[in-house]
Amino acid sequence: MSSGFPTAEEILEALDDEQRIVAETTRGPVRVLAGAGTGKTRAITHRIAYGVATGVYTADKVLALTFTNRAAGEMRTRLRHLGTATVTAQTFHSSALRQINHFWPQLTGANTPRVIESKARTVSEAAQQCGLRADTATLRDLAAEIEWRKVSNLTIDDYALKAHARNMPGKLSVDDVVRVSEAYEKLKDDRGQIDWDDVLLLCAGLLESEKSALMEVRDRYRFFVVDEYQDVNPLQHKLLDLWLGDRQELCVVGDASQTIYSFNGATSAYLLHFAERFPQAQTVELDRSYRSSGAIVATANALMRDRAGALELTSHGDQGATPNLSQHPTEQAEARAVAASIAEEISRGVPAEQIAVLFRTNAQSAALEQALADVSVGYHVHGATRFYDRPEVKQAIMALRGASVVTRPVPLFQQVSDVLRELGWTQDAPQGVGAVRAKWEALNAIMMLADQAPASMTFRDFTSDLLARQEVRHEPTIHAVTLASIHSAKGLEWDSVYIIGLTEGMLPISYAQGLEAIAEERRLLYVAMTRARKALNLSWASQSGAHAKPQQPSRFLAELGTSISAKAKAHRLSTAQ
Repeated sequence: MSSGFPTAEEILEALDDEQRIVAETTRGPVRVLAGAGTGKTRAITHRIAYGVATGVYTADKVLALTFTNRAAGEMRTRLRHLGTATVTAQTFHSSALRQINHFWPQLTGANTPRVIESKARTVSEAAQQCGLRADTATLRDLAAEIEWRKVSNLTIDDYALKAHARNMPGKLSVDDVVRVSEAYEKLKDDRGQIDWDDVLLLCAGLLESEKSALMEVRDRYRFFVVDEYQDVNPLQHKLLDLWLGDRQELCVVGDASQTIYSFNGATSAYLLHFAERFPQAQTVELDRSYRSSGAIVATANALMRDRAGALELTSHGDQGATPNLSQHPTEQAEARAVAASIAEEISRGVPAEQIAVLFRTNAQSAALEQALADVSVGYHVHGATRFYDRPEVKQAIMALRGASVVTRPVPLFQQVSDVLRELGWTQDAPQGVGAVRAKWEALNAIMMLADQAPASMTFRDFTSDLLARQEVRHEPTIHAVTLASIHSAKGLEWDSVYIIGLTEGMLPISYAQGLEAIAEERRLLYVAMTRARKALNLSWASQSGAHAKPQQPSRFLAELGTSISAKAKAHRLSTAQ
């Protein structure tokens, strides 16, 4: 009797030649250099599924690691559909916290310390204890500096020696930051609390000091896969080394051109020098982009040409339209022009959820929000409120779960719509933007999941799948234009992407000093460009702020050469009202 899951050969048939090599190379060490949009998640999930299907792996002995709950959720969903649901796919932090929760009570006889969700309030208290006045921005930078110290695996004394080469938050001195760090740690210790960085530190310390715990973990997990390996920081790498031991069953996947978290201690060195640590390692390159058109790929290649570790992508799709560059007199005019262009795209049938506007800093969002509201285009700010944390979503899931207990001989779509209509969903979207429209968009996202469900799916199966999505934070698509910082957009993609604010001082950002910092800013733009499938629009404004401060175009634009167009459409956008 068929299980409904693909066979080993069917798993391989879904892959291209290079992805198939990844899947068939089931034993480590393996390094996969995977460019943007080349199907790396498909390759590694199929590798795991193929290894399980052929008996190389036992599913519950595999640990797949990534860096965000969304990415881990997507990986679990794919593995479930491939028949390998018992594979553990988690973030580094989730895996470390699970191990602490398991071992801590056994070893200490006490409850695991409580993890504080945000360190900002405690950092503020620590600064006050030290007699320092710090505004919100300085407190945020202080928290980031504390995080950098920990993920760099430095004690406070070690940090004090190295900190003189770093830019300190606000007008604080190195001594100020050290004093705040000491006060912050004491506050947490006194309250029996830890932060998310401590989770990794505690797990590493526990495994180093308790050999029985270390051996139990090593027996539990035999095969390791690490996605986005270019984002690994020294502390995560140390923890991975502890889990792995002297074994070589490790597959890492990454792209040096997408290293954009150096401020959090991430380094592509582990990816680039993998073969030095593992001389027997096999390297497979995935350079065929299934996401972006030929024209967009050419633009991205132009930006990263001759850069260390950069893969030159080829496009599997059509050539498509040449990316466009437009100049505007002010930032407000730029926002209005982008909003007008988006409204035009939507009127031509481009789904709103397939359009995104990306920017370097969150502060750039305000002008766009107003401009989109003025032309009645719905939007959502990515990362502002998690989908499953919204009250209307929680209410809808509870209502659907309750209704699914009763079996009715009607289509799934009708059963779900009947429940959601009682909560305020309608087939047509309400006019305008605001809270009412935002609620409708959230409920409609659930409705779209029902619409896209397999014909064989029952109402109860649908609600079970929805609960599974909620648990792993696998968010559905919102039927609205996305506004997002470039950092938060990593891992996402849209048909049409607008990148705004391409000026000196914004991208590259003003505080990016030195070759390494500028290289990271270039990689940020590369990540933003490669989010686009079909259309890419770049823009900048000649003047900034209420005082009309003159601005210069980003130095990166000059590197794009003939891969971009700045003709008719640019003029039309610049003169939009």
